[in-house]
Amino acid sequence: MSTAADLSVRDLSWAPARGGTPLLHPTSFELRAGRVLGVVGPNGAGKTTLLRLLYRFHKPRTGTVSIGGDDIWHLSARAVAQRVAAVLQEHPSDFALTVAEIVALGRTPHRRGFGGSAGARDRDVIHAALAQLDLHRLAHRHLGTLSGGERQRVMVARALAQEPRLLILDEPTNHLDIRHQLEVLDLIRTLPLTIVTSLHDLNLAAGVCDDVLLLDAGACIGFGPPSDVLTEAALSGVFRVDARRERLAPSNADHLTFHLSHKETHL
Repeated sequence: MSTAADLSVRDLSWAPARGGTPLLHPTSFELRAGRVLGVVGPNGAGKTTLLRLLYRFHKPRTGTVSIGGDDIWHLSARAVAQRVAAVLQEHPSDFALTVAEIVALGRTPHRRGFGGSAGARDRDVIHAALAQLDLHRLAHRHLGTLSGGERQRVMVARALAQEPRLLILDEPTNHLDIRHQLEVLDLIRTLPLTIVTSLHDLNLAAGVCDDVLLLDAGACIGFGPPSDVLTEAALSGVFRVDARRERLAPSNADHLTFHLSHKETHL
């Protein structure tokens, strides 16, 4: 059973070329083991760039990413894959593999040698991941025959089969219907992992995340509890709208709403 790990990000930045314009300016934060971090901001804010740095797709221009005290660039690729799993927005639909075979790929970092056969432990983990995402009835279907939402659930299951200590999710509710959105969000809250997820829906971020990181044009605008970071003033400035925090009835829950300024509505 995997256990959550602390995530430490220090002075992390990235640019597509030496001397190029940074897509992420130096950013630092500490996320305690088992907490859920939501990364939010407008399009082009640097959310995907940050996630790619966390799962070692990009090598940082400056700074470090440490998981459980270990710098990921001081570890082998296999060792990082045993600690970090990522579920991306784009995933192939032409795999000639079944759902069960794709989920089984999550066990690859834990097997010895190339093409090592699955043992009893692997089979148990794969079975549990399929069950968690309600995929047993689709286990023998090929990925290309599934809907976008079903493929998303398959990729989440594959990540869980990897037994990571840090789980990274890029817009995990995209393509999902309401029921499966709620199920994935409930899963995020109950997994014994450290989780970093990008989200467009700020009310979802406020409801499911322990902390949020607000980005704008590659710069960190705020990090901390949602109530401290997702303020009307900060969101109005970052998204260039009028953001308002309102109270819903009869739930008496906070809810963010967004409005164009009077001038913009006439453009």
